[in-house]
Amino acid sequence: MLDLPRRAGKWVVNFLKKEDGPTAVEYAVMLALIIVVCIAAITTMGQNTNSTFSFVGSQLKPPAAGS
Repeated sequence: MLDLPRRAGKWVVNFLKKEDGPTAVEYAVMLALIIVVCIAAITTMGQNTNSTFSFVGSQLKPPAAGS
């Protein structure tokens, strides 16, 4: 049971020494940047959409009582 952390550490070191490690890290960084850009875009569009619907809703008048 005490050997597990040592083996896990050795696996991480070997993984990072190979060329697969840096490539995986690069892909992870690119994925993180894409996620940040998507969240920022969705937040901005959501705020713009909310303000547009609020403006349109405030400009609408209720129908007349006899109609």
